[in-house]
Order: sequence, then structure tokens, then C-alpha cells
Amino acid sequence: MKETMSGIMKVQAAPGASYRTDIPIPETGSGDLLVRVCTAAICGTDQHIYHWNEWAQARIPIPMVFGHEFSGDVVKVGENVQGFQVGDRVAAETHIPCGHCYQCRTGDQHNCQDMKIIGVHVPGGFADYAVIPQACAWKLSDQLSYRHAAMLEPMGVAVHGVYSGEISMKKVVVLGCGPIGVMAVAAAHAGGAAGVMAVDVFDNKREMARRMGASVTVNTRSQDLVSEVMAWTEGRGADVIVDYTGHTGLIETAFDALRKGGRFTFAGLPSKKLSLDLTNAVIYKEANLNGITGRLMYKTWYQCEAILAVGGVNLDDATGGIYDMCDYEQAFADIASGKPGKMLLLTPYGRQREQETGK
Repeated sequence: MKETMSGIMKVQAAPGASYRTDIPIPETGSGDLLVRVCTAAICGTDQHIYHWNEWAQARIPIPMVFGHEFSGDVVKVGENVQGFQVGDRVAAETHIPCGHCYQCRTGDQHNCQDMKIIGVHVPGGFADYAVIPQACAWKLSDQLSYRHAAMLEPMGVAVHGVYSGEISMKKVVVLGCGPIGVMAVAAAHAGGAAGVMAVDVFDNKREMARRMGASVTVNTRSQDLVSEVMAWTEGRGADVIVDYTGHTGLIETAFDALRKGGRFTFAGLPSKKLSLDLTNAVIYKEANLNGITGRLMYKTWYQCEAILAVGGVNLDDATGGIYDMCDYEQAFADIASGKPGKMLLLTPYGRQREQETGK
């Protein structure tokens, strides 16, 4: 194996990134896997890093390869690794749990007290190779393609949000039709919802949501959300509302569209404090509120693969563009222009493996 690799690095405390061909291949610890990356996907977090906003400035060490949604082949295993071997096809779980805190020891390791994140606190997967702890590796089924496998991590956020409460035969409203939002639409549809309303201001994103299973869509620039929900639910209000926008104004409005006893799930990250009339929006409604972060390790991953196995979700419909890794600037530009769907980056090895395996 050669000593260097190609990849996308954050090398300066400024907007943008650099494609380098002289990056040292990362060292593998005793409990780690070295993965030869095939496909990576661009996340909202990666956009923060690329554009270098305040969130990124407070977290990202420089220089570092970023990116955390990826799939590939195991090419080396640490001496203490169990259950994985060279040649296994894997996807990466973003959250690195400590394994020792209260949350980790009581089934909530995805919400670890001392959480580290791949591509944020440690080098990520926008490169030819990436190191991940054994605890962050998900072995892929034979049926799953590398492209779809790279989307399992964000799909998990969608599934965790939708399935964090009862969904069957419920009228569900999904706020936001970005990549995770449209996958949430599909998850609600596949989970037996009585109907799914998708909300977004962009026509192309709402159209993607329809392809993913939305029975009705709403453009809040030209339509009143509360009136539309009330008409759709015969005046009762939505059984479930899941927010993937973090838009405080939309969230505050949406509470007026939630039925008494309904569930409101927060998944998007607001940039400022939320103002709610707790008396009428929550207490008198006996509303159920919950927040979700990431995915359950590994219940959500099993759910994602089960949904895909039965054909409940077609991730091709949520794919916005496919680029060679070195063309990352175009991918980020297309996202910024409003192009819908998840943008995928393929390494040269990924192109080769697709030809060899058909996956």
C-alpha cells in the first residue's frame, strides 16, 4: 500500500477546501478498521465546514479531511477488532461513543456524554482511505450498493425522527424537504402513515418529496400552513409533525397545526432561541415533544436496511447528483444553488468497484 492518498481537506480557516494528493494514509489503532472509501455523501455539517461558519470555526481542527457519510471496503483491521475482516463492505456511523459513560452503558451510546464525531473532531471520509473505530462500522448486506450505503447515515436521522413515536395510520407533516426531509417522508410512507404532507418553499424539493411518498405538499410562501393542515385533517390537526428545518418561525406556526395529544419531534437545529406559548401550544394540548440526534446504535440501522430490503424506499429518488471526488467544488455549488437531493462523491476506487461488483 502506498503511503499517501488523495482527499478533500480543510487547510485554512476560511471558506472553501483543497483537494490534495499528498495526504498521509491514517494510522490504524488496535480497535480500528481502515476503510478504502468508495462513496461519500455531502451533509449539512460538511456545508458548514466548507463555508466556514461560526459552528465550524468553534469545532474543526485544521488541517483535516472532513466528511462523515461514506461507504467502502475494509482493507486492514486492528489486532483487537472482532466481527470484521479484510474485504467486508461497510458504512460508517458518525458518532464515536466513549463506551463508558451512563448513556453508553444504558443503551443510548448514540447520545454519549463524551461524544466525538467523524469528520468533525477526527479525520473523515472525503478521501481514498478513512479510519473508523469498530464501534462505528456497519456491515452491509449483499443487496446494498455503495451509493445507497453512503446514504444510510442521513437516512438514519430521518428514520429515527419519524419512528421516535407511533406512526402507523397517523397523519404526518414533515417540515423541510432537504435530503433528510425527503427520506423522512419515505420512512413515514413506508411505516404505514395514513398520509404524509411535505412542506418546503422550493418547487423542486417538494416534487422530490412527492416521488418519495408525500400525498400532499405545501409551499409556505404562497399557502397558509395551518389552514392547509386543518383542511387535510378535517379540522383535527396533524397527528405527528417532524421538523428538519430548524426554522423557528415555521416551528412556532406549526404548533397551531398540531392536534391535541399529537407529537412534535425536533430534528432540525435552530440558529436562535424558540418562542412558544407553552400554555396553549403544549400544556392544554397535552402535546408530546421530543428531540432526536443522529441514529440509535444500531436499532435505526436495522430499520433502514429492513425498509430498503422490502422496497419501501428508493434512495435513487433522493439522490441529487453524482460527482468524482475531485469535482467536489461543483457538488457544493450545486447544493448552494438549491439543487435538491443528496450529493454523492465517488473515489476512483469507488468507480472501479461499481464496475467490478455492479453495486
